[in-house]
Amino acid sequence: MVNLETARQIALSFPGSEEKDHFGIPSFRVNNRIFATLWVKHDRMMVKLSPIDQSVFNSFDSTVFYPVPNKWGLKGATFVELSKVRTDMLEDALTVAWEAVAKK
Repeated sequence: MVNLETARQIALSFPGSEEKDHFGIPSFRVNNRIFATLWVKHDRMMVKLSPIDQSVFNSFDSTVFYPVPNKWGLKGATFVELSKVRTDMLEDALTVAWEAVAKK
């Protein structure tokens, strides 16, 4: 339900957010720390959540929000399927991710 450009615009709407390349994919940063990446080829976004926040979003719908299947996923890295997520839910997840990174 969210296209790639809308996801990009939401990520860049936070104060101090900027887009930079991260190994060939767009990353969104605040204070030069990543809070999200955009997986263009897969129509998904990764948001950097705490494991607790990850479990909350995952409990909403595990086909929309789910852990990245590697060690980063165990630490809270969460994939969001853009074709399935509501705009307000993506905004909520990005807000949580941005706030956590901006505080550091």
